[in-house]
Amino acid sequence: MRKSISGPLGLFAFVFPLAVAAGNLSEVVITANRVPEPLDAALAATTVLTRELIQARQATSIEDLLQGVEGLSIGNSGGPGKLTSFFVRGADADHLLVLVDGVRIGSATAGTAALQNLPVEMIERIEFVRGPRSSLYGSEAIGGVLQIFTHRHTGDGFRPEFALTGGSLGTRRGYAALAGGDDRAWFRLQASAEATRGFDACRGSSTQFAGCFTEEPDADGYRYRSGNLAAGWQVGEHTRFEGNLLRATSRAEYDGSFTNESRILQQVAGLSASRELEAGGRLQFTLGRAWDRSRDYLGESFAGRFQTRRDSASLQWNVPLAAGRLLTLGVDHQRDHVASDTAYVRSARDNTALFAQFVGDAGPWRTEFSLRGDDNAQFGQHATGTAAIGYAWSDAIQLLVQAGTGFKAPSFNDLYYPFFGNPELDPERSRSFELAVRGHAESARWRVSLFATRFRDLIGLDEKLPAGQYRLGAGARHRGRHGIHVAWISRGIRSHLAGHRESLRRPEPGQSSGAAAAALRASGSGNETVAFYNQSGRTGYLTLRYAPVSR
Repeated sequence: MRKSISGPLGLFAFVFPLAVAAGNLSEVVITANRVPEPLDAALAATTVLTRELIQARQATSIEDLLQGVEGLSIGNSGGPGKLTSFFVRGADADHLLVLVDGVRIGSATAGTAALQNLPVEMIERIEFVRGPRSSLYGSEAIGGVLQIFTHRHTGDGFRPEFALTGGSLGTRRGYAALAGGDDRAWFRLQASAEATRGFDACRGSSTQFAGCFTEEPDADGYRYRSGNLAAGWQVGEHTRFEGNLLRATSRAEYDGSFTNESRILQQVAGLSASRELEAGGRLQFTLGRAWDRSRDYLGESFAGRFQTRRDSASLQWNVPLAAGRLLTLGVDHQRDHVASDTAYVRSARDNTALFAQFVGDAGPWRTEFSLRGDDNAQFGQHATGTAAIGYAWSDAIQLLVQAGTGFKAPSFNDLYYPFFGNPELDPERSRSFELAVRGHAESARWRVSLFATRFRDLIGLDEKLPAGQYRLGAGARHRGRHGIHVAWISRGIRSHLAGHRESLRRPEPGQSSGAAAAALRASGSGNETVAFYNQSGRTGYLTLRYAPVSR
C-alpha cells in the first residue's frame, strides 16, 4: 500500500538552516531542462546543494540534509531508516521523481523512492526542481524532480579519503574512498557502513487503532552497508563514456502488528555515452537499471517480500539553432517489473515517450517550451507540456510566468494489492501555474513564487464500500493546491517563508463526500497519526575525517 506521513498543511514555516557558502550565481545545473545551463538562467525554481554545503551541514541522512529546503515538506515515521515521505509544494509523496546520476529510481509497487536508505557520504551534489516536469521526464514528475549526483574524481593521481563517526543512540559510522586517474580516464571506489540502536519508533495503540496499531516499547535499530563504483573514459576530443554502480543494503526495525522489520536492497546502475558533434550539438545515450527489494519480518517470522526492477534507456540530441537558442529532441523507454509472493494480476509494463524542448534568449526575454508524448502499454497515450517565459526587468530583477501539465501512472499496489487495489484506476493528472519574480545582488539571491496546481483523478480510499472493505478509487475528482513561497540566500544563510492551502471541489455525481475526504487523508496529510511517531530530539556526533587538500 501507499503510506505517507507529513506535518500539518496550510501552515507557514520560517526556516533558518545552518549558514553555508552562498556559492556562485552562475553555477551550472542539469536537471531543470535536461541540459547544462547556468542556475540563474533556468526559469524553474531550482535549489542546488553542493558538496561544500553537504559537509557544512554534517547531516546523517538525506532527510536531515533536505530539511529546510525551499518548497519541500518531510515526514519521518520514527527515526533513521524508517519510512520517510517527501512532499513538494503540497503534492503527494509519489509526485516527486527521483534520479541518481540520471537513472530513475523508486519502487514500482510502493510508488516512491526510499531516499532514507541512500548514503549521504556518497553524494557530491543534489539538484531539486520544484514545479511540473512531466513534459521532460514523464510520470511522477508532477510536483518536481530531485536528482542525486554521486562523487566523481577530479584532478590527477590517487586520492584516499576516510571518516569515522560516533555519537548519540549508540551510532557508529565509517566511510572510505579511493579515487585515481586524470581528465582522460578516472575511477572512484567508495564504501560506508552505519549502525545505531535507535529508539522506540512509535507509541501506537492496538485498542484505539492509532499510530502503528500496536504497543512495542523497545528500541528500533537501524544499520546499513553501501558501496559505489564510478568510472569515466574520454576517447579523443569528442567522445566520453561514464558508468556507475551503487549498492545499499539496510536492516530497519520498527513497530507494527503485521511486520516490524525490513531488510532492504537498493541498487542503481548506469552507463552513458556522449559525443560532441562536429556540426555542433551533442548526442547522448544512457542505459539504466534500478533494483528495489524488501524482505519483511514479524519478529523472526518471514512475512513477505517485494522486489521491483526498473530498466530505462534514453537517447537525447541537443541541437544549437543560433546564439542563445537550443532545441532538444529525445526518446525515453522504461520497463517496470514486479516479483513478489503477493499475487499481482500483472507484473510488468512498458512506457515509450518522445519529447522536444526549445530554450531561447532574445534580449531581455527568455522562453522555455517543452512537449512530451508518453505511450504506456497499460494506460495508453498521454501528452504533457510546459511553457515558461521570463522577462529581465533590470540587470538584477526578472519576472517569470510558467504553466504546465503532468500525469502519474498508478503503482502496482494501487492497481492490484489484495483488498485495496483497483485495476480500473486511471492515471492522476495535474495542471499547474506559477507567477514569480526573482533577483540577485552581489552574493544574495531571492525568489517570490505564487503557484497553483489542480489535480484530477487523485487516488485515495473509497468509503462507499461496505464496512470492513477498503478499495482505492478516484477519490476527489478535483483537488487544488495553491500557495506562496519566498526564498533567499544571502551571505551564506539560506532562508524561506512558505505556505500552501488545499481546496476540494464538489464531489462528482455518485461520489460520497466521505470518499472525497478519505482521498485527502490517504493522499498525504496524515495529521491524525503523525503525533504517534517519535523523533530523536537532540543528538550529538563526533566525526574524524581525512581528505587530501586539492591543489
